[in-house]
Amino acid sequence: MTLPAPSRDAVVAAARESIAKGSKSFAAASKLFDPLTRERAWLLYAWCRACDDIADGQELGHDARVVEDPAAALARIRTLTDKALAGEPTGEMAFEALRIVSAETRMPHRFAHDLVAGFALDAKGWFPRSEHDLMQYCYHVAGAVGCMMAVVMGVDPDDDATLDRACDLGLAFQLANIARDIEADDAIGRCYLPMDWLVEMDIPPGQHMKPPFRSRLTVMARWLGELAQAHEESARLGTPALGFRSAWAVLAAAGIYGGIAREVVSRGDHAWDHRASTSKAQKIGWIARAYGQSLARRKLYPPRPRATELWTRPR
Repeated sequence: MTLPAPSRDAVVAAARESIAKGSKSFAAASKLFDPLTRERAWLLYAWCRACDDIADGQELGHDARVVEDPAAALARIRTLTDKALAGEPTGEMAFEALRIVSAETRMPHRFAHDLVAGFALDAKGWFPRSEHDLMQYCYHVAGAVGCMMAVVMGVDPDDDATLDRACDLGLAFQLANIARDIEADDAIGRCYLPMDWLVEMDIPPGQHMKPPFRSRLTVMARWLGELAQAHEESARLGTPALGFRSAWAVLAAAGIYGGIAREVVSRGDHAWDHRASTSKAQKIGWIARAYGQSLARRKLYPPRPRATELWTRPR
């Protein structure tokens, strides 16, 4: 017998708890949305968070560990995601969240499938050989989420120009994550630094966290920070296409999360002594600053072609 699907209110409440525990940065920025967009953002976050936790053997983004059967974890994500996108009850709150948000918006299923493809890369022990590979991975695990968030905020799924800017913000966030989590990723046998970079810096594979290479690792963290900054700046140019409150939330998130990459870079060789983050006071500061930026977004971010040197998402 098929169990009845939980109520929307119950799923929203669970999603709200997920974002409150899983990401203080995103939780803070989400409060700036109008009520309906806020709930849909929570729903989308809950699904993304659950997929990430299943893939990495962690809880709410913390304490990642080696997954004993990554293929089984990936199969579970795929099965539940496909059921949710088909409008079928899944029996799990986070995937119910996807079922609801995809039904309430014109969410292209390809973006959800692109995210799952990113988890598939991790499941098979993939690592980037080039900067292009790195950016492609960032698209799958974060840029696609940026596109989905844009649709949640009311962007037409056919508006490729605005979706490109939304993707850029996801790319910036993931590059910041990679810079911050180099040591944590190494602890579970992962490395997202392109092999080309390691060769250029004369670091043997698997040795990048060793003390003799710390100054060279710092250089690569700066490269990640520069890439993140370039994509963050590009993303800001898409905010005039959004309503005021959505633009406010996006600009606040850009500042808050961009601050993580900037903190990693500013620490230099001590970047991984403890996990980089933005303080409560810094979050409040970015929210206040983003309010003014949103009011003036059409003047601050006038129409401009997207920089040709930036990596472009697949169509």
